[in-house]
Amino acid sequence: MATAEFAFNNKVHTATKMSPFQVNYGKELRMGFDIRKKEKNEKAEEFAREMKERHKEARVALLKSQEEMKKQADRNRKETEEYRVGDKVLISTKDFSMELMKRAIKKLTEKLIGPYVVRKIVSENMVELELPALLRIHLVVNVRRIVKYREQVEGQKKILPPPVEVAGEK
Repeated sequence: MATAEFAFNNKVHTATKMSPFQVNYGKELRMGFDIRKKEKNEKAEEFAREMKERHKEARVALLKSQEEMKKQADRNRKETEEYRVGDKVLISTKDFSMELMKRAIKKLTEKLIGPYVVRKIVSENMVELELPALLRIHLVVNVRRIVKYREQVEGQKKILPPPVEVAGEK
């Protein structure tokens, strides 16, 4: 265990460009014993200045690393659509189980179901919907799982299938 701890504390971290031991103590980690001598306060003050400088360097490196990570994380983000109480939405069935959808083959299931009405805005990323009890999912849904419902455009032809005729009935 001591060897693993030594290896971890002696490895240079990518974000700080220093080892954790060097950031905390201002010197490289050594294996073995050092004979300590009593030194003057000048050395202690110099050490304190060096430590402050190392902490500044580490802080700058961490901030730079944090900015790069944020840039990478924000690369695929997009603005969320704002929903209001009463809006009609469709729910994505991507994470629904096959039993819930009552389908034997996943590729034949609908990608979006609904429309359902927004009952309450819980937060910027969550909305509460009016869902039927048969759906058996939680009423509060993340906005990434819903899409605004668009009504059919006026004048658009809606072709209905012909009625089914059963033999022997009128």
